[in-house]
Amino acid sequence: MEIYEKYIEQIGDRFKMYKNIIHEYNVKSILYPGSHVDITPSIIVSRVIYVDNFKGTQKFFENKEIINNYLVNKKIYSEKPDFEYIYDDYYSQLKIEPVDMIISQFAGFVGQATKKYLKKDGILLANDSHGDATLAYVDNDFDFIGVVLEDDEIIKTNLSRYFTFKRKNNIDIDKVIKTMKGPKYQIQTKSYIFRRK
Repeated sequence: MEIYEKYIEQIGDRFKMYKNIIHEYNVKSILYPGSHVDITPSIIVSRVIYVDNFKGTQKFFENKEIINNYLVNKKIYSEKPDFEYIYDDYYSQLKIEPVDMIISQFAGFVGQATKKYLKKDGILLANDSHGDATLAYVDNDFDFIGVVLEDDEIIKTNLSRYFTFKRKNNIDIDKVIKTMKGPKYQIQTKSYIFRRK
């Protein structure tokens, strides 16, 4: 599991953020498109579906028994780990059941491509590195319900402060889609929380 642990050193440990969200919104199943080898959600909740078409990720998940044994020793739930890996582009038609939560972290327009797999009232956890949180914010299929601060605290109040500019500019969605970059808002935060209508 050295590959996973080295990757976490690179990207930062997201355990606390995932745990806070999963427990706050009673999440039982997760879809994680563009996951690479970040299996941290499987330490917190049993059912996780990982989707990634990077060859290195495919090779990592070939060691299913090693991953399972690792999770058995690390998990904080009573059930057996129930993880699945799909080697595919997340824009493809995935044969999966709807989930309680989708994770979008540094992997493109995940929320837009996969929201059809999110249950009604399901949670999208998205950062805005590629503008995915911005697209969810202007998407009528989602309600903006919270943010995750740098210390992983969940904030649900005074949300009108977010997705605003220093000057009264409108969000240029075409530019976000073209550049795949989130705009520089007055307040930047770690991640954003949306609920599927």
